[in-house]
Amino acid sequence: MTSSPAIELGQLGEAYAAAYLEQVGYRLVAANFTLPVGRSLRGAVVTAEIDLVAYEAETLCFVEVKTRASDWFAPPQVNVDLRKRRQVARAARAYRQMLGIEEHPYRYDVVTVVLPGDQSTPQIELLRNFWTDESIRKRRWSFDPHYLF
Repeated sequence: MTSSPAIELGQLGEAYAAAYLEQVGYRLVAANFTLPVGRSLRGAVVTAEIDLVAYEAETLCFVEVKTRASDWFAPPQVNVDLRKRRQVARAARAYRQMLGIEEHPYRYDVVTVVLPGDQSTPQIELLRNFWTDESIRKRRWSFDPHYLF
């Protein structure tokens, strides 16, 4: 079975991202880590994937990798939308609980990789602390009757 060009591009981007992170001092501990994070409304097990898990010094970093052939239209990190951030955060919470390291310092990073088709050097950018748990928390709306009058 062959994989699609998009999957191959993503795998190549993750390999570049992992090598880059090691070059700048990260210590990789997992790649493409998939774990169950709950159940759907129909009762099916829901899984989530963390592209890379690494330590930078004592901080555990959950890294989302976004790879594109071009950044002409938009930079790759625009695809790390709220839904994706929540999915990674949920997986990261499950990962920390599974290992008993809930109190350990952690953060969410994004690595963007642009792999031009002309075989020129890839452009790699590390975006540390791209989001926080607080920034993705669902807002609770409250009703204030004073706004009616």
